[in-house]
Amino acid sequence: MSDLITTPNISNADDFYELLTQMTIDKSEDEVAAINARLILLLSNHIGDLAVLEQAINAAANKAK
Repeated sequence: MSDLITTPNISNADDFYELLTQMTIDKSEDEVAAINARLILLLSNHIGDLAVLEQAINAAANKAK
């Protein structure tokens, strides 16, 4: 089982953030929600490890509180 990496691990993080924000320009809230859902599913499929995905879900849900 792999563990979720929670320390900075993205090269060019600013460029990645720019890509994320650019994809929402001129989109409605519903369109952004749909894009985010598709992105989550694509990245989850790429990760492919249910244990890591569960850790990510739990970490994200706990941050929201």
